Amino acid sequence: MSVLTRLLDPAPAGPNQGSTPNALALSHDGLRLYVAEADNNAVAVFQLAGNVSGAARGRGVSRLIGRIPVEWYPAALLMTRDALLVLNGKGKGTRANPQFPTPDVALSDDSIAYTLGQLNGTITALPAEIEPVELMQLTRRVVRANNWSRASGRAQKYPPFKHVIYIIKENRTYDQVFGDLPQGDGDPSLVFFPGTISPNHHALAERFGLFDRFFCNAEVSSQGHVWSTAGYVTDYGEKTIPSLYSSRRDGNDRGDVDEPAFGYLWNAATKKGLTLRNYGEFGERVPNKNTNEPVRYRAIKPALDRYTSREYPAFDMSIMDQVRVDVWLKEFQEFVHQGNLPALEIMHLPGDHTAGGRPGRRTPKAYMADNDLALGRMVEAVSNSTYWKDTVFFVLEDDAQDGPDHIDSHRSVLLVISAYNRGGLSHRFVNTTDVLATMEEILGLDKLSKFDYYGRPLREIFKNTPNLTPYAALKSEHPLNELNPEKSPTAQASLELNLDRVDAADEDTFNRILWNLLKPGEPYPGTKRMASLEVTRAH
Repeated sequence: MSVLTRLLDPAPAGPNQGSTPNALALSHDGLRLYVAEADNNAVAVFQLAGNVSGAARGRGVSRLIGRIPVEWYPAALLMTRDALLVLNGKGKGTRANPQFPTPDVALSDDSIAYTLGQLNGTITALPAEIEPVELMQLTRRVVRANNWSRASGRAQKYPPFKHVIYIIKENRTYDQVFGDLPQGDGDPSLVFFPGTISPNHHALAERFGLFDRFFCNAEVSSQGHVWSTAGYVTDYGEKTIPSLYSSRRDGNDRGDVDEPAFGYLWNAATKKGLTLRNYGEFGERVPNKNTNEPVRYRAIKPALDRYTSREYPAFDMSIMDQVRVDVWLKEFQEFVHQGNLPALEIMHLPGDHTAGGRPGRRTPKAYMADNDLALGRMVEAVSNSTYWKDTVFFVLEDDAQDGPDHIDSHRSVLLVISAYNRGGLSHRFVNTTDVLATMEEILGLDKLSKFDYYGRPLREIFKNTPNLTPYAALKSEHPLNELNPEKSPTAQASLELNLDRVDAADEDTFNRILWNLLKPGEPYPGTKRMASLEVTRAH
């Protein structure tokens, strides 16, 4: 066996990365190779030289000659006599799902009533032969759709930030939290956690800026934490997630087979020699049979573990976020005393995930009030320190799977907090990898993928002069320790949910439980999708 040629499919002028090619088809004459590019929502077209194709008519060198736009995540190709058939794994995306079952009714195996189930595949039929002029026009469409014409590489001016605090939370939609803010595009009828329950989220958005067009790249947390820290999810990860979130498989640890080739945010930071501290992200409890010893935590990613707080609790819905922030505050005060706050801090603050209606656990409102106060205490601490003048917070949800939104099921909560924020309403499109791109520019980090390379950093939200007025944390009107009743319509259904790991629970049932707890008697609205026209208007 010998290698005849090497075919590469990176984006033009971008990083030297491929486009997640995952299927091949050969033209009838053997002169063209078609490649499904999952990352580009396109099919790449390669011209094959004679020594590669074996065809007598083969001329020139083997090279990429164009791309054809298709739908979301092409994953299989089939060349027939008359057409090239493309199977798009995510098809046209999500749609309304009003047929959710009640919590005491199990989902059928063929149910498509939850977010992942809405990603039904589609088939695109392309002509077996496409003329060069038409291929050129189609290629330009792919370039525009992927934002590849964006200029990159220039040094960008930001406020004098030296420290980034990156907080990743769990699964809320925009309307669940900010639907009651009149200045944004919200639906008040879908609010789970209004200002009385999440006063700090609301106050922070009103002072530092409200983003009502922030969308998570991920559907669920198995993707969400990877998108949020690596800017890319592998083909293996995308294709196994539906079964990981079904009853057919248990666990979501895939090991090295699912590692992004260019690493994570912490790899980029340490490569540049920056100081780093991790609180709970990719964390787990260290096994210890000695119950007399304090609980310790570690990161499941070896390169992150050495920078991870041993005292900060990983995902565990029996632990309050106040406990987590107490650990962080103790370290922060020591950093202030020693003058050595890390350049990058990454934190998993998971309390807003809630435990549904599980007996003995706190109510969803109590969980959110706890999570809200924890965030407020962090901003209060930094804003009252010497680090307020050169620190910026980025706060987002890893995904938005746990609730409805009247714009799109991917629309979620984003906060950017610093002394230099302009504030006001931002109606521009922002996604997870745009936030990553902003942090990378601030810290001078290398790009992790083409998604953040071609991202749209949030440069315009900062001003030149700071407002150093400290922030004072607000206490929710709702008690933080309110417990679910032992017996209720949602109690038994909640007991059947797995709440010991991130998003191991059946999300359909979990969403219904939250709605019944917080909106008793009101019909569940289901999720909706955003029209492409609305995205265009947001630019």
